[in-house]
Amino acid sequence: MRLSKFTDYSLRVCLYLGAHGGRRVSIAEIARAHGLSQSNLMKVVTQLVDGGFVKSTRGRSGGIELASPPRAITVGAIARYMEGDSAMVDCATCILHGKCGLVPALKRAKMAFYGYLEQISLADALAANPATLGILQDAAADGTAPPLDAT
Repeated sequence: MRLSKFTDYSLRVCLYLGAHGGRRVSIAEIARAHGLSQSNLMKVVTQLVDGGFVKSTRGRSGGIELASPPRAITVGAIARYMEGDSAMVDCATCILHGKCGLVPALKRAKMAFYGYLEQISLADALAANPATLGILQDAAADGTAPPLDAT
């Protein structure tokens, strides 16, 4: 299964916020750190706020932060919310539409995929690789994330 870029970016935003321990962070900072478009991230953040994953504060000392501690937010909950409940395949023009035995199997596979991801919190993801937290914290204001290691 492949997640959309929108979901990918939402996970990046949430991991970044989780790495910055409750500090309010600007969307511009996250965009610089990940080398992404600020306007695209604004759309992602709007969805994350609507989903209750992120809190947004306007004004001079504003910014965004996780709505709950990283331990309380799962990767699966974010992915499921951002991807929506769309089918894995488009059956509209298929001759088997409504009569296919593959659709229920794909639906079960999708549920298993999300079920597994719902066992992984943002805190778990941040701790899974010893370099993750440091990279996200070092990539803060100047947007100079270290190059990714090929290993």
